[in-house]
Amino acid sequence: MKITLKSRHEIDLMRAAGRVVYETLQRCRDMVRPGVSTAEIDALALQTYTAAGASGLFKNYPTYKPGTGFPGNTCISVNDEVVHGIPGARLLQDGDVVSVDCGIRLGGWCGDSAITVGVGTLPPRHEELIRITQETLDLAIGMVRPGIRWSDVARQMQRHVEDAGFSCVREFVGHGIGQAMHEEPKIPNFVSAEFERRGDFYLQAGMTLAIEPMVIAGAKDVVVLDDGWTVVTKDGSYAAHIEHTIAVTAASCEVLTKS
Repeated sequence: MKITLKSRHEIDLMRAAGRVVYETLQRCRDMVRPGVSTAEIDALALQTYTAAGASGLFKNYPTYKPGTGFPGNTCISVNDEVVHGIPGARLLQDGDVVSVDCGIRLGGWCGDSAITVGVGTLPPRHEELIRITQETLDLAIGMVRPGIRWSDVARQMQRHVEDAGFSCVREFVGHGIGQAMHEEPKIPNFVSAEFERRGDFYLQAGMTLAIEPMVIAGAKDVVVLDDGWTVVTKDGSYAAHIEHTIAVTAASCEVLTKS
């Protein structure tokens, strides 16, 4: 695999993009409440990042199904929707679990991040789902440093999720990021024999990665709906998705998609 290492200056440019993503998602978070449509949240995101001089990465992004470029400016996934939910007329309700994923380009460099937010009062199981997903991301970020194998990080992520009685999504993973949204390497949140044999790698200073645990309250199986995009849990259980773009430094890492 061809992994592109970034200079300090390039990481600083990615941090500027990441700050716009962070500000956009904070505004979206504040808008998540009963009666608000996912289309309204999507419009707010577009307004926020374009006002900062950025362009979106998701709109018209191509998929394997001809004629189904992604129609939204953000991915907004509700309840059993894991990732790639399409914003629309759906009104949020008390008890919903909402993931908002935002990717932008600013000055030629990309930032990508996602949050999961509960609407109103959630059952304890769904509160725990969001908490465990956040803890899994934080655990990974805390382990990042040059010289560690990604499989060692992914193993701890998987263990944290499964010890809590949840499941890791297998079909979708994190990714390298830089001047393109998707670069090498692939960043799984679990360990498989295939990854250890063919995809594992050692972290190096200058790597920029989008780490994004996707966690399901039930079984790990997912399906893609007929729209060609929306990924849902097969058993109807709820899911959470939380993501940051990070840069590996000489000693540890920096989170680029925060204030």
